[in-house]
Amino acid sequence: MEFKLILKKLNNTLSDEEAIIFREWYNESDLHREYFIRVKESYQDETFLIDIEKGWNAIEKKINPVVVKKTNYLKYAVAASIVLLISITFLFKKENVEKSVNPVVTNNNINIGTDKATLTLEDGTVVDLEKGQQYISDNLASDGQELVYKEPSTSPKEIVYNYLTIPRGGQYHVILSDGTEVWLNSESQIKYPVTFANGKTRQLELVYGEAYFDVSPSHKNGGSKFKVQTGTQEVEVLGTEFNIKAYNDEEYIYTTLVEGKVTIKNNKQKEILKPKEQAVLKINDNNFVVTDVEVFSEIAWKRGLFSFKNKPLKDIMKVMSRWYDVDVVFENKSLEHIEFKGVIDKNQNIEDVLTLIKNTNFINGYDIKNNTILLK
Repeated sequence: MEFKLILKKLNNTLSDEEAIIFREWYNESDLHREYFIRVKESYQDETFLIDIEKGWNAIEKKINPVVVKKTNYLKYAVAASIVLLISITFLFKKENVEKSVNPVVTNNNINIGTDKATLTLEDGTVVDLEKGQQYISDNLASDGQELVYKEPSTSPKEIVYNYLTIPRGGQYHVILSDGTEVWLNSESQIKYPVTFANGKTRQLELVYGEAYFDVSPSHKNGGSKFKVQTGTQEVEVLGTEFNIKAYNDEEYIYTTLVEGKVTIKNNKQKEILKPKEQAVLKINDNNFVVTDVEVFSEIAWKRGLFSFKNKPLKDIMKVMSRWYDVDVVFENKSLEHIEFKGVIDKNQNIEDVLTLIKNTNFINGYDIKNNTILLK
């Protein structure tokens, strides 16, 4: 289907024949409907769409089914979710009349992020895990994209811990011994038991960074609870999916519930989160508030996407710096506060992303020198 039919639908100008084509496309899948809703929302709030028809054409070429391995890091990103790779559909809200300049690129060593991590074993041994490399021991195995722990045949005599550290420019997926799955974003670290004791609380720590948890239910683990410690807060679950973002260079910890039920508490407050709610903890005063959020944007990173909803460029570039392992310098500090809205495919070169932003005419241009980006 041509993208112009979506625009004609929004303007109520479809012919009878076009209406049939649109209806067939719309009813074909949930992802088509979700895409249409997102375009409609952007269209109605009077934002501008950059090269959106070009983006649609690129998307249409990728909609053919693709087999996704169950153990892949993106196991929940079914093939048709490529519809959401709207890297060309970047939306913006303000105006800028300054003339842009061509970028200067010197020794561009910036690579797209990939699957990689450092595993620290209980005896202090450090193992580098990288895409394309295998690591196997008695109780765990890695194919370079994910780390899988074996379920023990008996309860351990003592609890020992491993650390999994994700560098800037990395991501990783780990399946714990109880079947809980954890997806780790760039610049993150978790501490967790190699095996959990039967019937006792399963507890791990998100030391810093961002992680998505799909927790193995308590009824499959002798009724044991599951807890995640992050700084001064604790999240307790029975079997659910949630996301925690707690970077060292940010002043807030964000806990987003996707499914199920969690209790979040610290020494001052205790709240029960419902799906599509987010607890935001301000670190310096240890208080948190609970708000409704759009879950898609909060967990898009796990699906291989960046999703920004009215985010200032400073925050966007902070996310980019982690994924591409780069430093970003704002030559013009006022650029830091310009708000953008859109969805971007993580698996594209940094220059494509920067060109996309540059084409909005908010920035005059950018330069790349080694691993530093200068925004003008």
